[in-house]
Amino acid sequence: MSQQATPTDPQPPSGRRIFYGWYMVAATFAIMAISCGLGYYNLTVFLKAFVSYKGFSVETVSFATAIFSISNGFTGLAVAWSIDRFDPRWVISAGAVVLALSLISAGHVSTHWELFLFYTVFGIGYASTSLVPCTTLVARWFSRRRAQALAVASTGLSFGGILFTPLAASMIEKISFAPATFWLSFFAMLIIPVALLVLRPTPASMGLTPDGEELQRAPDGSVLPPAGLTLGEALRSRYFFLFTALFTLIFISQIGGLAHQFRLVAERTANDHIGGTAVAVMAAFSIIGRLVGGFILSRITTRQYLLALLFLQGTSYTLFAETYSVWGLMFCSALLGATVGNMQVMMPLMVAEGFGIKAYARIFSVVQMIATCLQAVGPILIGVLYTRIGGYEIAYHALLGFTLISIVLALKLGPTPMKMRGDSR
Repeated sequence: MSQQATPTDPQPPSGRRIFYGWYMVAATFAIMAISCGLGYYNLTVFLKAFVSYKGFSVETVSFATAIFSISNGFTGLAVAWSIDRFDPRWVISAGAVVLALSLISAGHVSTHWELFLFYTVFGIGYASTSLVPCTTLVARWFSRRRAQALAVASTGLSFGGILFTPLAASMIEKISFAPATFWLSFFAMLIIPVALLVLRPTPASMGLTPDGEELQRAPDGSVLPPAGLTLGEALRSRYFFLFTALFTLIFISQIGGLAHQFRLVAERTANDHIGGTAVAVMAAFSIIGRLVGGFILSRITTRQYLLALLFLQGTSYTLFAETYSVWGLMFCSALLGATVGNMQVMMPLMVAEGFGIKAYARIFSVVQMIATCLQAVGPILIGVLYTRIGGYEIAYHALLGFTLISIVLALKLGPTPMKMRGDSR
């Protein structure tokens, strides 16, 4: 189905002072705050809840968390295909329903197969309402100001962590697991009115252009198509291979660290509230990091900024391995948050920068599928090392090793395919 303008799509009134793309940014901010707050950032809370309330081992829930990553990755491919053919509003709304139903079922899980099924469905709902559809929409609506738009929109990820992680932890502690996840499901349904009322597939569907600027035309007067590589061209490039390997290693370490952060802090301080606060601190500094990053990226290259982030990420893992004081753990959480937030901006930004917009959704979904499926190694690795060795020290030092390899890959990336083609659009 073509995403052309329909009679129901409102046309912008003449003299509109605010480019509609910024309404898109606000809507995707809200959607990702809900989906990622309930999904991505709550993985660490759910890990502890399934261990404490349902009697599963840390190792078993770590494997189940890995299934969430695999489900998220493969679903992203289907979501990319769908939003290229259908109105993204309906794709995101359907995902919100799946996310809500999975949350309702969480408190009723009692067997291993139910645990694995929950994380599979949870991953489907999350993928349909988070990065692939939301960053694709923002990338379509912006070109010159894409970095700032993506930074602001993806701040919703961290805002969701600040809002929902302490809320979920507190609700589970006060009213138990099943009632808490039932009430949390209502937040997921709030995604639907935001998507249907605000989101629009492309600027062209409202008679607009990216950034609200003039259309780029060929010498014969025809409108130039979106610049970029096809999926096939991207897959055949050396840059794609190195770029995918780089972000796979980054997210292996990130999802491993994040999945166990709440339990690490709660265990070392003997206080669940401190554990929830540490996750909220991480999310808060993720927001700060994104906003600062949007400013810095206008002054240095994305490659230079990526290397600085990797250095900070490796430092945070080293400190987590050795720190036991409350204030020290809060500092570690803040440092990790600054890198987590920026990495979630860097991947879509570098996909658009490296491959263009022509096949952005498909290219991004393939990179994310590979990265999210393999990042399942992170929670499994931490869970196994914790169980077999008896503590988080060695486990978090292992995450440092992944970060060091990532630095090497970042140095080897070379010029982007778009630069090699000399396409500056």
